[in-house]
Amino acid sequence: MKASELSSMTVEQLEEKVKELKSELFGLRFQLATGQLQNTMRLGEVKRDIARCKTILRQKDEA
Repeated sequence: MKASELSSMTVEQLEEKVKELKSELFGLRFQLATGQLQNTMRLGEVKRDIARCKTILRQKDEA
């Protein structure tokens, strides 16, 4: 997900997105532990998306 897409979202939408991404990350970690994860690159993508969301939330909080 691009930062420009995230910056157009409201604070509530960003917080909901972070929750969704964290639950997806949990599922991916569970799949990794059980050996069922096919696309291991998705772990890094989800982590970066969470960081992007939190960064934009922080920027909106400061403004």
